[in-house]
Amino acid sequence: MSDGFSSQSNFPIKPVYDQSDLKDFDPQRELGEPGKPPFTRGIHPDMYLGKTWTMRQYAGFGNADQSNKRYRDLIAQGTTGLSVAFDLPTQMGYDSDHPLAKGEVGRVGVAIDTIEDMRRLFNGIKLDEVTTSMTINSPAAILLIMYKLVAQEQGADLTKLSGTVQNDILKEYIARGTYIFPPQPSMRLTTDLFKYCADELPSWNTISISGYHMAEAGANPVQEVAFTLANAVAYVRAAISAGLDIDQFAPRLSFFFVVRSTLLEEVAKFRAARRIWYRIMKSEFNAKSDKSTALKFHTQTAGVQLTAQQPEVNLVRVTIQALAAVLGGTQSLHTNSYDEALGLPTAKAATLALRTQQVIAHETDLTRTVDPFAGSYVIESMTNQIEKEVLDLMNRVDKAGGAVGAIEQGLQKRLIEESAYQIAREIDAQQRIIVGVNRFNSDGEDSYQPHRIDPQIEAKQVSAVQAVRASRNGTAVQQALAKVADAARAGDNLLYPIEQAVKSLATVGEICHSLRSVWGEFVPAESM
Repeated sequence: MSDGFSSQSNFPIKPVYDQSDLKDFDPQRELGEPGKPPFTRGIHPDMYLGKTWTMRQYAGFGNADQSNKRYRDLIAQGTTGLSVAFDLPTQMGYDSDHPLAKGEVGRVGVAIDTIEDMRRLFNGIKLDEVTTSMTINSPAAILLIMYKLVAQEQGADLTKLSGTVQNDILKEYIARGTYIFPPQPSMRLTTDLFKYCADELPSWNTISISGYHMAEAGANPVQEVAFTLANAVAYVRAAISAGLDIDQFAPRLSFFFVVRSTLLEEVAKFRAARRIWYRIMKSEFNAKSDKSTALKFHTQTAGVQLTAQQPEVNLVRVTIQALAAVLGGTQSLHTNSYDEALGLPTAKAATLALRTQQVIAHETDLTRTVDPFAGSYVIESMTNQIEKEVLDLMNRVDKAGGAVGAIEQGLQKRLIEESAYQIAREIDAQQRIIVGVNRFNSDGEDSYQPHRIDPQIEAKQVSAVQAVRASRNGTAVQQALAKVADAARAGDNLLYPIEQAVKSLATVGEICHSLRSVWGEFVPAESM
């Protein structure tokens, strides 16, 4: 951070902004009207006047029965969208009884091994009456098929089934690490899912292109937007190469960003992201439909900014971050629980996080007008600054061979690590003040009891998956898994043989193993 005041993205923040900061500002080109290109002011003409954002609380732990209870509690408290957290074995394509899963089953999310688990996860929840987001990437196709089949069993109209599957594998190689297969076959699996949903689940959002995890790894706001949109461009190019029409699949693309405590810059970031995406979709891909060019996004408050010290102060941080998301025009929002720096959120903390959104929606006047900061000297100046720097960084990625080529060279990962190191240095030097951490400390911290996972859950989940294996037709399962491998070799759409494998009661791990047998696993260059 330079002397004086600087943004998170390291451009200077002036003490006073005035007309001179917008001397080249063209309101028609850069601002427009709400709901109209370039969507700087939001993707809907009335934004929250007609309907508030979706209040989507991220939850999942233990086994399907425990998570189902939490989902029902959240729905009863007024949440309007579910968001499923899966445990690490599920994310990495291992069953709960695999040796590598030991000690991790149900720890950071819910364990899902078979369609039986998915049935229990949504027991008593009508899937055509809620929208569900699933944070899953490498095995995204498998979990989506399970969800679809459960909805079908409930009698849901699949043409109207709505929700999102994250399905964003590129950011896994950059920041998060829950990849399985190499980039090229992973991209094929992503576009196969695009094609499948275009035919089978037309209202489903087929990808949530995520900057959140890169931001949590240390990316600044400019890097977050630039790398997210560069990944999005790679997905669009891959889909077009696979024969999809831009206006057939682009309306189902969605994005996922973090929201930090630096309210002004975050509001400007969201406005700049919408404008950039509109121009990319028009200029590079010649999209005709406004729905193809409008960037819709989910926001989550910044987990990395939560502190274990004085955890109740996180309630203040989350409130400020939620305000920034709403002022920036988010379509859905997850507010972190104040105790998440200590462990999985308790039911009370999760309810308080939801109440934060409800107070903003119903007790403030932010939902009474669209884009309240439009025309602000500081917001418009920051929006322009972020747009310029994002485009410069995207150009650098493009020159490195696009998102995939840059990933193979380690460009994004290196720049994010440099940013994270700089942030750590600034905190150590007290150039960034973190209340309760490097200033305003308290001596006597209150005792706190985090939510804990029952140690018997893993054994119960192992028994459950083994019971499914013992009850099914083993020959039918092996035949279905062989067809998955055949499709992987032949280039056929993988979602259809995966669907048959799920119906035969094949497990997540078995289906992933069939794909591993053809594609192998990705090993980062620095690990070789």
